[in-house]
Amino acid sequence: MGFLVVIAFLSLFVLGFPVVYAILLPSILYVLIEGLPLGLLSQRITYALDSFPLVAVPLFIFVGNLMNLSGITDRIFHFAYTLVGRVPGGLAQVNVFGSLVFSGMSGAALADIGGLGRIEIDAMKKRGFDPAFAGAVTAASATLGPIFPPSIPLIVYGSVTSVSIVQLLIAGIMPALLCTAMLMLTVLVVATRHRHPRAERWPSPMEIVKALLPALPAIIAPALMVGGMTAGTFTPTEAAAITAVYVIFISGVLYRELTFAHLWNSALLTARSCSAILIIVASAALFGWILAVEQIPQTFAASLLALSNDPLTLLFIANLIFFIAGMFLDSTTATLLLVPIIAPPLVLAGVDPVQLGIVTIFNLMMGLLTPPMGLSLFLVSDIAKVSIRRLLRALLPFYVPLLATLAVLTFAKDFTLWLPRLIAQ
Repeated sequence: MGFLVVIAFLSLFVLGFPVVYAILLPSILYVLIEGLPLGLLSQRITYALDSFPLVAVPLFIFVGNLMNLSGITDRIFHFAYTLVGRVPGGLAQVNVFGSLVFSGMSGAALADIGGLGRIEIDAMKKRGFDPAFAGAVTAASATLGPIFPPSIPLIVYGSVTSVSIVQLLIAGIMPALLCTAMLMLTVLVVATRHRHPRAERWPSPMEIVKALLPALPAIIAPALMVGGMTAGTFTPTEAAAITAVYVIFISGVLYRELTFAHLWNSALLTARSCSAILIIVASAALFGWILAVEQIPQTFAASLLALSNDPLTLLFIANLIFFIAGMFLDSTTATLLLVPIIAPPLVLAGVDPVQLGIVTIFNLMMGLLTPPMGLSLFLVSDIAKVSIRRLLRALLPFYVPLLATLAVLTFAKDFTLWLPRLIAQ
């Protein structure tokens, strides 16, 4: 029955059913066929949402929406342009660097694209950049948000696997910085080759200070969050709540641009986003419970371990699975459905669960850029007003730094785990 449930899910998904229906319908049929009490449905769904770590998800989504509506995004963009606008590539370099800064507040790729990315694409088009190239840089740099603290996908991964969310968030810092450097290097090469425009001169120290001061409250937020979590002052969920209050404070008191309309619209956008995410979380919990009862994870683990006991080989297989899954499923759905099945045999074979978490999420984020279901592609295509085909052609050079970063995360275990171990000591 367990395999029939999985086949039914895949069939409905391929036929074009929404993910929630593709998950729920086979699960409900299983309960009815097995003669289980219907109260089990509400029990498993309610139990899945009764999770303290998951409270961080709507809070960080609210933070990202509030930043987009209250002017913080504009200050981050201005500072990034002042600092790196003269580097070959100009606004394209600003795009990458700004995404790193913005991700430290929003923790989500689509929030980065919809907020800062919209500003960056418009600015690049006005300065003469090809809209497809502007969209490609925006889509590629948006992968930084989900691996740099506070990462919403890593929080979901930690809640599913019971791996320390604090360690996962800290482990994401070095990969995000590495990916930023490699993306900026790629922009430099492409911009030099095509002679893309850049700022006319380097900024003076006073200009950097003037641009930094308005953006500084937003820039130091990630450091405050990570520092507080590593010191044990607050949990990731409490950090999310503190960040929300902090953004409201700097928007209303320091910048004096926060209005009731900003709060209301941010809350509405957050409710819409969270309703889509949390209904998938609840449905996937029921689906996962059925797979556990039918011992699907154990069967898959035995099959996977029969192929190899080598951690690197298994991690390479996991890379392929999650990269392909990311093409078709959003990160939340893929994490909830696949991680409980794939993670146990890999951890049993010796793969570090924190390293596995970073590799998993990075693969899923690359799936956002990959057809046929790459959500980033469609959002960026709409903002930049270019076809998916042109956007993909412009994206090709950026797969090189992304794949290189993934290779480092896969084969250089110590690189990923160095910072969490250092802080733990």
